[in-house]
Amino acid sequence: MEILAAVLIGLSGSGHCLVMCGGIASALQMMLPEQSRWQRLQFQLALSAGRICSYALLGGLVGWLGYQAMGAGGIARQLLQLLAGVMLVLMALYIAKISSVLTGLEQLGSRLWRHIQPFTKRLLPLDTLPKAFAYGWGWGYLPCGLVYSSLSWSLASGSALDGALWMLAFGVGTLPALLVAGQAASTLTRWKNLPWVRYSAALLLLAYGCHTISLALLRLFF
Repeated sequence: MEILAAVLIGLSGSGHCLVMCGGIASALQMMLPEQSRWQRLQFQLALSAGRICSYALLGGLVGWLGYQAMGAGGIARQLLQLLAGVMLVLMALYIAKISSVLTGLEQLGSRLWRHIQPFTKRLLPLDTLPKAFAYGWGWGYLPCGLVYSSLSWSLASGSALDGALWMLAFGVGTLPALLVAGQAASTLTRWKNLPWVRYSAALLLLAYGCHTISLALLRLFF
């Protein structure tokens, strides 16, 4: 159920991904050498694979830190689950365009991105699949409140493996939107911004967030 929730979060937040990364994906597609449609798809998949792998690495690291905090630090897992539930509620409010609190988290990763961005520029032009994968790996560290809030679930996962799997599933959820970024990006963005689509996704995330919060509180006090 948690893996499906991670995919849903990635899919529901893909409208944000198109705003943040759709332009990058479209620009990179235009910069690729003249190739067949299948070859260009391979390059797009290599880019996305690198990005998703960076998410999984971050998830594994954060999951390990959460495990250490639960053991050595004595922090109850329920408290970390409570944090994850709150972050999911904030994510639902963000998708519904009721609150923009998550945008503040994007500033936290700006310092790291300043060190990674020069490395990605050296990989251009993306004329080989390994270079495309490496560029995607660096792309995964682009400051993004949606990614950072999803990492709170990895923190409460209880292990490095579970944290990595959570972020891997989240990355897979963002994959469809970025693969079609280009001519279809504007169409998908309009669809994602339809009120009934946006509010339906937000309600699902809100319900799961509230469910997680209630479980964490019950385990803490009962």
